[in-house]
Amino acid sequence: MDNIEMRFMTAAQLRHTVISCRICPRLVAHRETVAQAKVRRFRDQDYWGKPVPGFGDPKAQVLIIGLAPGAQGSNRTGRAFTGDRSGELLYRVLFDNGFCNQPQSVGRNDGLQLTNCYITAVVRCAPPGNKPLPEEFESCRPYLIEEIRLLRSVRVVVALGKIAFDHYFKACQGMGCSVPSPKPQFSHGGVVRLPWGITLMSSYHPSQQNTQTGRLTSSMFNDVFAAARSILG
Repeated sequence: MDNIEMRFMTAAQLRHTVISCRICPRLVAHRETVAQAKVRRFRDQDYWGKPVPGFGDPKAQVLIIGLAPGAQGSNRTGRAFTGDRSGELLYRVLFDNGFCNQPQSVGRNDGLQLTNCYITAVVRCAPPGNKPLPEEFESCRPYLIEEIRLLRSVRVVVALGKIAFDHYFKACQGMGCSVPSPKPQFSHGGVVRLPWGITLMSSYHPSQQNTQTGRLTSSMFNDVFAAARSILG
């Protein structure tokens, strides 16, 4: 993917390009196999089975970055953090802090609207074992770079997990930004004010693994977005 060619895309063109992407054979095969096989509890549903584009308010001041679509969540519903346990916590907390109009997200036509925030991911296809390969991260990075360019009002970036945190910096380097040295370290609740005018906040990912073990509680997660709201004034 040529970053230069992408720089002049509109949001609609970028969405179409993401959804049509077939660059990574392993990811294409996995997302389509999952969509065809289905799990028993969703056997009666039509799976999305394609790359999942970012979505939200085009004038957003808050950008939320996750890792990748879940096989039975976003890969099924076609919208980020929709239809799985991670989304249950995320959208409840966003609702409580005034970033969306309802506290749940079950399908891409359920009426959910984001206010002053935009949600995307580092990788756009559901990966086997939820673990993208290095070359798959590289192939997807131009999409994140282009979203960052298009979202000109962003003041706060919330990275959900260390991988999203690290790859946000890689995207910024791809745009010509000089990452501070030493590079800031990931920590839950971390706040870093970057020289290009962005406040980077980091949180543990709201995955079942983190929430069921108590590594991330609702209160801890809420504190991150309450702080983001406070930064916006």
